[in-house]
Amino acid sequence: MDKESILDEIFGDDPLGLLVVKPVRTAVRTSDERLAASFDAINDFFDKNKREPKPDITNISEYQLYSTLKGLRENREKSLALEPQDKYDLLPTKQKEINSIDDIFNDDSLDIFSDDAEGLFDFKHTPKDFKRAEAESIGKRVACKYFDKYEHLLKEVQRDLSLGKRKLVDFKEANLRVGGYYVHNGVLFFLESIDYTRKEHYKEDGTRVREDGRTRCIFENGTESNILKRSVEKNLYANGSVVTENMDSISEEFIEKFSDITEKDKEAGYIYVLKSESKKEEITTIENLYKIGYSTTPVEQRIKNAENEVTYLMASVSIESSWKCYNMNAQKFEKLIHNFFGSSCLEVDVFDKKGKRHTPREWFVVPLEAIEQVIALIITEKIMDYKYDAVNMIVVRK
Repeated sequence: MDKESILDEIFGDDPLGLLVVKPVRTAVRTSDERLAASFDAINDFFDKNKREPKPDITNISEYQLYSTLKGLRENREKSLALEPQDKYDLLPTKQKEINSIDDIFNDDSLDIFSDDAEGLFDFKHTPKDFKRAEAESIGKRVACKYFDKYEHLLKEVQRDLSLGKRKLVDFKEANLRVGGYYVHNGVLFFLESIDYTRKEHYKEDGTRVREDGRTRCIFENGTESNILKRSVEKNLYANGSVVTENMDSISEEFIEKFSDITEKDKEAGYIYVLKSESKKEEITTIENLYKIGYSTTPVEQRIKNAENEVTYLMASVSIESSWKCYNMNAQKFEKLIHNFFGSSCLEVDVFDKKGKRHTPREWFVVPLEAIEQVIALIITEKIMDYKYDAVNMIVVRK
């Protein structure tokens, strides 16, 4: 027998399959596999909860899914790659192309261009007598007689917005207050006063009637209006924003108040803000995660053993900010800050070296800028006039 026949006989006589060479499979997943697996987790969440994940900072796993979905939505290429898996239409992949007039008419989802008798400008549900309009005067804009009194204030607010010292945030009913600035349809206005003519009450049938009255709104284009308070709220809900406070004035007062520390002042400890250097994915994926704490010793000394302490998430930390306190109870100061940001406290389980579970309560999902603003407000004794908007992640006036 020749060599090839002998080899064939050997390989052919292998009842146990010992000579069958199988390719070695690697446990490392490709980027495409990781992408698909991450979206499968989002689909599984939707299967179980019948909704997409929300930015719930008290639930790390849901917060991670929310962050993943947000990133996928912002990446057109990944969204298209995941389209076969997108059984709940969570990704913006389905986009109609409009290339002609015919495309516009063919995409008439609201039936605007139908051949019915009623046309685009026919309003069958609008009352013809307008009784309500006759019953009460309608707020109209007129030229503001003393506009020069307000013009510089409105310009200053616009300048603050352009410099980032103020921000625009979504409107909520509780945000409407005398002395506030707002934007409606792109126009800035100042709410100078509210003349209440109706108190909040309940009718006999239990229907709630909210308080209302005439306002005085000064607009940046030199006009003013006495529109009803409830109408202002409806307009801002529909297409408006709240202008936040300029916190620089608070910071300046803070600096001025504490620029004259002398030897007679008594040190009371340190308030500090730390950032985790943990490599764990459930920590690294959370933006604006900071620890706000108190120490009687210098912060550098306090955090030397951070990687072995559960309060620091069993990882080293970096100092973002720290303040030396004088003539005060720094521990109560710390608790006041924690209470202010209570709705943004992160609940996370940490296991020590013995495997015992702990839940640190000093980590918050809050921008560093907001933390520094709140410390200044506490020192200047103005904190009671402000609250934290956890949705927009900013400090706002009550």
